[in-house]
Amino acid sequence: MSHNLYIASGVLTAAAITWALRAAPFAVLAPLRSSQLLAFLARHMPVGVMLILAVYTLRDTPLADASAVIPAVVALAVTVGLQWWRGSMTLSMLGGTGCYVLLVSVLV
Repeated sequence: MSHNLYIASGVLTAAAITWALRAAPFAVLAPLRSSQLLAFLARHMPVGVMLILAVYTLRDTPLADASAVIPAVVALAVTVGLQWWRGSMTLSMLGGTGCYVLLVSVLV
C-alpha cells in the first residue's frame, strides 16, 4: 500500500468513526423521547445531583468546630431555600457557594 493511500484510509476511517459517534446519540434518543423512565430521570435527577453534591461537600466538615459547621449549614440552607423558591439549580448552587465563601472569609 502506498504512503498516500495509507494516510487517506486512516483519515477516512477516523472521519467515519467520528461521524458515527456523533450521530449515535440522536439515533438512540429518538425512541426514548416517549419513555417513562426518561421522564422520571428528568424529573428527579436534578434533586439527586444536588443531594450528591451536598453530601460530598459536607463529608469532611468537622462537627466539633463551629467556625466550620456554621457556614456549611447556613450555605446549605440558602441553597435549599433558593432551590425551593426559584427552582433554578444554577441560581441555587451559585447562591449557596457565594454564601459559603462569604461566611468562611468573614469567620476566618
